[in-house]
Amino acid sequence: MTSSTPVQRTERPSGIQLMRPEEWIDEMSKKFGAIARRAFQIFENNGWQLGHDLENWFQAESELFHPLHLDIAETGNTLTVKAEIPGFTEKDIQISLEPRRLTITGKRETSEEKKDKKTLYTEQCSNEIFRVVSLPKEVDPSASGVKATYDQGVLTVTLPEVPSAKAREIKIEQKSAKA
Repeated sequence: MTSSTPVQRTERPSGIQLMRPEEWIDEMSKKFGAIARRAFQIFENNGWQLGHDLENWFQAESELFHPLHLDIAETGNTLTVKAEIPGFTEKDIQISLEPRRLTITGKRETSEEKKDKKTLYTEQCSNEIFRVVSLPKEVDPSASGVKATYDQGVLTVTLPEVPSAKAREIKIEQKSAKA
């Protein structure tokens, strides 16, 4: 059983990490480059056939990233995002939060020694997750109520909504006319 771990706001956070914008941009560039390289390999392997760019791109994404299923719920002034991420630990997961967007990334690597009839070899596997979620309402990334926990394969991110400005009526005063 995995214990729940809240997001820590320190330089070297333990548990689930909240990424700084510059780290997020670097990570996005790396992921984009990996997808582009794999899509080009698929293009080459298919005999340089033109007109399949999007298919090649989607195939590269599906090969490189683990699908991430999630649910968004609104309760009062809070948004709750639950994402199923089985097999990962809280140290494998990073989140980035903007007023209207939540990005969840993660990477885990496993290695397993296997023995053939005469040969001992190590099999390595890498699994990555990447999901950008457009939030239905604006949230405050710096609010103290932002919390993330990971328990038994489920990431739960709680986000307080930004209080909306309430409309108000403004009374127009009449100036007295001087004669």
